[in-house]
Formats: sequence, C-alpha cells, structure tokens
Amino acid sequence: MAKVGLIPYTVQALMDSAKEVPPGVKMIEAPQLWPKGIRGNGIVVAVIDTGCDMDHPELQSVIIDGYNFTPDHNGDTKNYDDNNGHGTHVCGTIAAVENDEGVVGVSPNVQLLVLKVLTGKGSGQTDWIVKAIDYAVNWEGPNGEKVRIISMSLGGPSDDPELHESVINAIEKNVLVVCAAGNEGDGDERTDEFSYPGAYQEVVEVGSVSLEGKISPFSNSNDSVDLVGPGEKILSTYLNGQYAVLSGTSMATPHIAGAAALVLQEEEQQKGQALTEAELFQALIKRTVTLNFNRNLQGSGLVKLVSYGSKKDEAMTVTGSKN
Repeated sequence: MAKVGLIPYTVQALMDSAKEVPPGVKMIEAPQLWPKGIRGNGIVVAVIDTGCDMDHPELQSVIIDGYNFTPDHNGDTKNYDDNNGHGTHVCGTIAAVENDEGVVGVSPNVQLLVLKVLTGKGSGQTDWIVKAIDYAVNWEGPNGEKVRIISMSLGGPSDDPELHESVINAIEKNVLVVCAAGNEGDGDERTDEFSYPGAYQEVVEVGSVSLEGKISPFSNSNDSVDLVGPGEKILSTYLNGQYAVLSGTSMATPHIAGAAALVLQEEEQQKGQALTEAELFQALIKRTVTLNFNRNLQGSGLVKLVSYGSKKDEAMTVTGSKN
C-alpha cells in the first residue's frame, strides 16, 4: 500500500490571538454572502487530514463527529485530536465560527466530520485514506445528515487504483471531492507535476494564488487543475487554541471546500431541490474569474463568489508574466 503524506507547507507565524476575517476569506468574497443567510447552513464537510484540535474555541462547536484511522492516540478511533496542526488550520479556513474573539471561516455555519488519516508526523497509508473516503460517503449524522463535500489537503506521487476507485465511488454517491494540486510546481505551465488524489479528473483540483492574485510558484500545473484559491500567508486556527499563518495548496483547498458549501446552500435554496455533484461542480466553476495565466496553472480561474463574470472584475484581472 502506497504512502501518502501532507503536501509540504510552510508555517510563517504563530500567534495567541487573531481578531479578523482572514484576507483569503475576503478574497473569495465569502463575507458578502453571510448577511443573506448563506453561511453553509445544513452542510456537512468531511475533512480528511491530521485531525482537528477538538477543544479549539472556534471549532469545537462545529465538529459533528470524527474518526481516527491512524495508530496515533493508541489507536483510539474516537480520538481524532490533531497532533500536527495542519488539519486544524484547514478546518478553521472552512468553518471557524464567527465571534468577537478570533478568525472566521468561509462557511461558519457548516458542520465538520473530522477524519484523521495522517499521523502527527504528517504521514499515512493510502488504505487509511480509502477507508476514510468510504466512511465519509456512508456516514450518517444523528439527524440523518450526510456528507456533501470532502476536503483533502494531502497527496502522494503514486496513482493508486484503490484510491481512485474510492474517489469515483464518492462522486457517484453525489459527494463533491476537493483536493490540493500539490506543491511541487516550478512556475512553468509547460511542465506537469502530479499529486494524487488531486490529479484525478473526477476531483476538484485546487491550485494556489497569492493574496495579490498571482500564481504561487510552488503550485502544481497540469491539465486537471480546475481552479485556484488563496494559498499564501493564510491565517487560520492552529493547535492549543492558537492561530497560524501558513502557505501551500493545502491552504487554498479549504477555501474552495468552504466556498462549495456556500454555493450548495445558495443554489439549493434558489432551486428548491438537491443538487447533484455535477451540478454543484458546474455552479462552483461558474463562480470564477479568469486570471492572465495559462490554464494548466489556474484552470477556470480564481473563485469569486459574488462578482464572478462582472465587467468590473474582468477589468481588475491580475496580469502575470507567463514562463
């Protein structure tokens, strides 16, 4: 069974307090939907990662359930506490609650199913991830809740047939799968870098841009990249109730998973019926603004939840030099 690990990321700062809407959350225009009641209500997102700080004041209330697939915590399956930090940061970007004390996530009213598949050292086995995907797809909450979105900021170099099959099964069961593109990029759209499961055609593969809208030099390029999100200098929750600024496609991915939850709630309210995975994907892709970069780097572009397609945003398109 192949090894899978955290997509490399950089910790740039640690802090005990942070009272703001993070710049990345603002960049994709999530706060503009909140006053309309679009906050991810009723949506469950499964985060497949290193776990989550189960006691973090901004996350403990949004965790609906979890499971530990690793040997960490003496193999206690119900102890999915994060002993790395990465998973807590991802969870915060998706769903940190809005209060007067700290940061806020893209979709502050979603609920999280926390599935720990990576150890404190950031490594895991493909079969743990396969089990976690299957667990997420088959999970049912106390009131009949089902997972609608899976977020995975992890990857490995091997195209594993069993992993691919589990991803396909999730898609067929109407679950949107959002994955990091990977951080092996060289800034050249003419060369391809692949990290799995991100490179599978069936998933939403997420590349990274800076807060200024430029493609991150580390972001993988290939013809499966679907869109990009903010992935540099991202402020979110961290271990021991702290906050951290991290960079990587791992950080771009939860912005898109959270955005998908907002889009899902908005579209289903407007249409009065449940969206299929394909319909949610199309609705998400629609909410992008094309940047001036090769498609292998940006896919359909940067998610803009409100101003997508507007002439104003097209006029503000970031210009970047192509390599």
